[in-house]
Amino acid sequence: MIGVLRTIHAWAGAILSLLLIVLGLTGSLLVFENDWIALKHPEARAGFAADPAVLGAAAERLEAEHPDMRTVDFGGPQLGAHKLYLAEEDFGLAAADGATLDRWTGPARVEAFVFDLHHHLLAGETGELVGGVAAVAAVLLVLTGLVVWAPAWRATRWRVWPRSGRRGELVSSHRNLGLITAAPVLIFCLTGAGMVFHDQARALLAPNAPEPPPPPVVGSGDIDWSAALAAAQARFPDATLRMASWPSAPGKPASIRLKQPGEWHPNGRTTVLIDPATSGVARTSDAQTLTPGERALHAIYPLHAGSVGGWLYEGVTVLTGLALAALGGVGLWAFLKQRLGRTRRRPVRPAAPPRP
Repeated sequence: MIGVLRTIHAWAGAILSLLLIVLGLTGSLLVFENDWIALKHPEARAGFAADPAVLGAAAERLEAEHPDMRTVDFGGPQLGAHKLYLAEEDFGLAAADGATLDRWTGPARVEAFVFDLHHHLLAGETGELVGGVAAVAAVLLVLTGLVVWAPAWRATRWRVWPRSGRRGELVSSHRNLGLITAAPVLIFCLTGAGMVFHDQARALLAPNAPEPPPPPVVGSGDIDWSAALAAAQARFPDATLRMASWPSAPGKPASIRLKQPGEWHPNGRTTVLIDPATSGVARTSDAQTLTPGERALHAIYPLHAGSVGGWLYEGVTVLTGLALAALGGVGLWAFLKQRLGRTRRRPVRPAAPPRP
């Protein structure tokens, strides 16, 4: 049985290794996304308070400059710039006062390219599905690797870097690194799979959670964003304003996302729906009243993105991504050396003598 698992582990790991290298490296790079933005745009280096009046004025200016505005992810003390979600494949970046810093389509910027490569493998929904399957397969690889290792645990040495390129050293390095990083690799692969297969994760973690009610019936009009954001802040005084989304169609509400103390999600899961006709509150959703299963479901993204736990967890995220890439690279190297070694050792049959 162990031999069969070892063979499955080796072949599956070799097939998935390139995907794991890409996902691990890009995941580590995404931790520094805001740092890269601040390095490239001096306007983003000075943080600011998320005040309704300041954010409202910025939203009004952005709406005037970009009629196709869908959502603005507000900046704040950590990053002094707003991230814009415009038309289907258009994105942007704006200063604290709403002045546009850049606008692009698809993965045209470095951080956008890394994001698209990590989340969609540059292949849209198909690439996202492939990445989700790879994450599930990586979980199985870790578990089978632990089973294969268990009988020989007494012989384990904790050297991570191989002393040479010999296959035995590579296998030892792959095994030791996998053992050391098994727990965080499982966490990041499980959460990555949970983001892709959201419906299945919801059925597993929050099977009895009520379905969200349909949006309320509202009027149409030009939203006064300063008033709307102030109204949302008044409903949740201790929360931080994080996002604003324009109505998806006439008669649909706008929405504002807030992050309350204790919430893990970087943009919060507390929502205020806004009536465009009055710029007032139409309905609220308090993340503090969610069931434990729903909170666990909403914890998937921040755990995967490294946005909870401060710099320490960010460091764990970076190191785990690098470890995942190293596991794929070293494992593939060892696998190829084994296959090539067998090919070279295969005896050459002597040519048959010519027939008389």
